Amino acid sequence: MSTLALLVVLLLVLVGLMFVGTLGYAVYRRPVLTQPLTVALAAAAVLVAMVTTLASVATG
Repeated sequence: MSTLALLVVLLLVLVGLMFVGTLGYAVYRRPVLTQPLTVALAAAAVLVAMVTTLASVATG
């Protein structure tokens, strides 16, 4: 994998983690929406799927 591809994956992971944290905090502040852990884990699963797809495309 090239350096540029690794950098893009790293930035995607960092932005994704910030997004997951923001979702968790927003749901924590408004518990009516749903349980914070469920939303954070669902967002993390989507992030993992995106990173896996990008990594497989970059290496293929």
